[in-house]
Amino acid sequence: MFQITLRYIPTKSDVSFLQIKQTEVSGIKFYLPIFYIHVYSALFVLLAGFTQFNSTILRNYPKIHKVAGYVYVATVLLFTAPSGIFMGCFANGGLMAKISFVLLGVLWFSFTFKSILYILKGEIIAHKNFMIRSFALATSAFTLRLWKVILIHFFHLAPMDAYQIIAWLGWIPNLLIAEWLIKKKITL
Repeated sequence: MFQITLRYIPTKSDVSFLQIKQTEVSGIKFYLPIFYIHVYSALFVLLAGFTQFNSTILRNYPKIHKVAGYVYVATVLLFTAPSGIFMGCFANGGLMAKISFVLLGVLWFSFTFKSILYILKGEIIAHKNFMIRSFALATSAFTLRLWKVILIHFFHLAPMDAYQIIAWLGWIPNLLIAEWLIKKKITL
């Protein structure tokens, strides 16, 4: 993900993903800044998120868990999820892809927000369960790209056809795995 983000430094409007988004870049005033907010803030979300389920950090360094948790939550709620929802409105792949990406952003925001409400009430298990759901959606950044490679390489789908499918495959299996982990009470 870091390597993908580096392609956009310095801020360029015609590299990688943005090459196929030139209509939005030139026609929607805030598209490019919101895109960059999404891309750059996602790095902080992923880095902070990976620390949240480390038992050594949880046990021996609870302050790191708390600070990284604040970074994760603030970044998701203020930057990454809202910018993802905005970008989802202009997603490639037609209406179904747009619905998928907007729904992903809304659920991600909601699960993250609910996790905060639960920890404020002292309900640690419910907090953890919603953070598992939230981070499962955050990792769609990885799984979307993995599914894209699989569908194009093994099934030889056209990029836009693949995009309509990966819009859903990028996050629904993640969420199903999260629900399975929660149901089985598997400790992360």
